[in-house]
Amino acid sequence: MRAALVLVGTPIGNLGDLSPRAFEELSGADVICCEDSRRTGKLLELAGVVNRPRLLVVNDHTEVARRREVVDRLDRGERVVVVSDAGMPGISDPGERLVAAAVRAGHRIEVVPGPSAGVAALVGSGLPTGRYVFEGFLPRKGRARTERLAALAVEERTIVVYESPHRVADTLADLGAAFGPNRRVVVAREITKLHEEFWRGSLEGAVQWAMSENPRGEIVLVVDGAPRRVGATDAELVEALTAAVAAGDSTRDAAAGVAANFGVPKRRVYDLALGLGS
Repeated sequence: MRAALVLVGTPIGNLGDLSPRAFEELSGADVICCEDSRRTGKLLELAGVVNRPRLLVVNDHTEVARRREVVDRLDRGERVVVVSDAGMPGISDPGERLVAAAVRAGHRIEVVPGPSAGVAALVGSGLPTGRYVFEGFLPRKGRARTERLAALAVEERTIVVYESPHRVADTLADLGAAFGPNRRVVVAREITKLHEEFWRGSLEGAVQWAMSENPRGEIVLVVDGAPRRVGATDAELVEALTAAVAAGDSTRDAAAGVAANFGVPKRRVYDLALGLGS
């Protein structure tokens, strides 16, 4: 049972969050797949791993090419550990495709749970945690970003988004434009680190805060879900349909998407969509 692909959660800032089991796996691995050998090498040094395993760089640029090598190692009975620069690998980090390849090849997958910036931000936000949606990083620009924001605007679950410090003000402004300026948001910054901060307020206030404070470090945005809808007027449906068609959706696709977002019968929306061209 030694051969396995082992996903190991590593600290997102505080070395004290490295679990004994994570240390054991890092020490006993035949090879460690990592995003940056320098960062992972420093982690192993600080953690006191004496016999450092070989480090294999597997990042966004090399993950596809490395899959065959990783599967070959598993075929030979090796224990392959996967880590990200910080937190749980496979969550907005490389690892997902390695897991899929190992599963297809019939190999064992093990998980050593550890810190996650998204979960830590969520539970510390004070917003509802019973149901939430993890979005990772939003599309950078264009139609993909516009469509994602439009879909999230009516999402009733709490929304968790990752963002870099130099883009956070623009993303908060885009969220405010799509969701409305008064939607509640929590900006979690530098979680578990010396300058950890949770800023709480409205999206409008968050934009002003980000522009004046120029926040640094790793950032997670936790946004309150949309109010539960109790139906929709024809005018609201037509407005949403018009926006979807203008974005390039066919009449049928626009009707299906709007019906799903508003929780109304598809036939009702489709009839309204047909009327747009008359």
